[in-house]
Amino acid sequence: MNLDDTIVAIATPPGRGGIGVVRLSGPDARKIAAPILRLKHDLEPGRAVFGEVVEPCGAGSLARENAELRSAGRTEASVPTQTERIDEVVVTYFAKPHSYTTDDVIEISAHGSPVVLRHIVELCVANGARLAEPGEFTMRAFLNGRIDLTQAEAVRDLIDSQTLYQAKVAAQQLEGALSRRLQPTKQKLVELIAQLEAGIDFAEDDVSIMPDETILARVAAVRAPLEQLLASFAYGKIVHEGLTLAIVGRPNVGKSSVFNRLVERERAIVTATPGTTRDLVSETVAIGGIPVKLVDTAGIRQALDEAESIGIQKSMEALADADLVLVVVDASQERTPEDEQLLRQAEKRPAIVVENKCDLRVGKIPTSRNPGEKWVTHATVCTSALTGEGISELREAILRHVGGENGAQAETGFLTNVRHEGLIKESLAALDAAKIAVAGKIPHEMLLLDLYNALRPLDAITGATTTDDILNLIFRTFCIGK
Repeated sequence: MNLDDTIVAIATPPGRGGIGVVRLSGPDARKIAAPILRLKHDLEPGRAVFGEVVEPCGAGSLARENAELRSAGRTEASVPTQTERIDEVVVTYFAKPHSYTTDDVIEISAHGSPVVLRHIVELCVANGARLAEPGEFTMRAFLNGRIDLTQAEAVRDLIDSQTLYQAKVAAQQLEGALSRRLQPTKQKLVELIAQLEAGIDFAEDDVSIMPDETILARVAAVRAPLEQLLASFAYGKIVHEGLTLAIVGRPNVGKSSVFNRLVERERAIVTATPGTTRDLVSETVAIGGIPVKLVDTAGIRQALDEAESIGIQKSMEALADADLVLVVVDASQERTPEDEQLLRQAEKRPAIVVENKCDLRVGKIPTSRNPGEKWVTHATVCTSALTGEGISELREAILRHVGGENGAQAETGFLTNVRHEGLIKESLAALDAAKIAVAGKIPHEMLLLDLYNALRPLDAITGATTTDDILNLIFRTFCIGK
């Protein structure tokens, strides 16, 4: 892939719309765009100019004809100027280096007809541009130092976001929240490496060798924030990927009614006849900004026919696969052994007991159980799917399971990416190896290998630390040879 040429692509989603954008980026962006544009004013950096996309009458491609004429030795002044308008457009010019890719960028905003946008791209290609590869604009932004790796990944996350909260988190990452959180920790590690390197290479200049106790304290100071960051992945993964929530219970306890309340529309069929739901019904909603896939299941009981038996089997599979389980019981009746058996089956997953039909409960319903039997306890929320009572409390209980006792975490720069999680784990493993090396009185030359192994994964997240960075820190800190 040649990163020095000029690339072009349609920058808006496939399909028809009011506006579609064609983006050109590279050193020849203005030169390539000029022959196909007739503008009201000259292009100026950071300003939008109204104009038209044009081509020669009846020829089909002005750019190809111009190329043929120029190859025959004719000057641009002698090129025919008769043109045919294709579309009215707004053209924006971003001058190097103040653009997304840090190259010259031309964005042509036309009407969102696929035919028009594709033809503009064809004209640009005929004029010397190359079709961009998937993600190449963002790759150039990264390679040119405009953004780091975490910001590049955040671009994809922002595009893929399903909720406003996901978009806000991705925007924070795009602004460098994760890199900023990691940078002080990475700097401590680099400083430790620099001091050990200095103690080895410049011992004759009276640079003292760091004692083991100090090294261990410095390593611990690097480990602590990395462990905190790693712990944030459980929440960040749910923010990024969403949560699967299965609603289970005996027939006719109101599972589908609770499902409809959470979805906020009549998505599942509700009747007074037990066993109405025979198959899984799913819908994705946003709860506190978290995408939650709700799964309504068939009532779990002794099946009366084959269809119900298959539905119950699917219910048990949904219970096993869910990130969180809502076990719905009838608050107007005694809790039955079947309810408790279902709760035991939900023990392997986080679960919330939903005591539905609380509007029908009169006083405290006695609970029947066998003497001496140990009962399962879970967080409990009382609801009435009929009146809506307790539904907001149920949403809050779901969020507490997602983000801990304080609900959604307020911190920025948490881990949302599996790749980042693996790199942090790799760095922590290398720091553990460094602690063992210090305890074993391993020479500092070998200890440095472990510290460099801890640094490389952090570089893979925020960007590389070069040898010059470490050397500059050594000389700036210790004034070697002064």
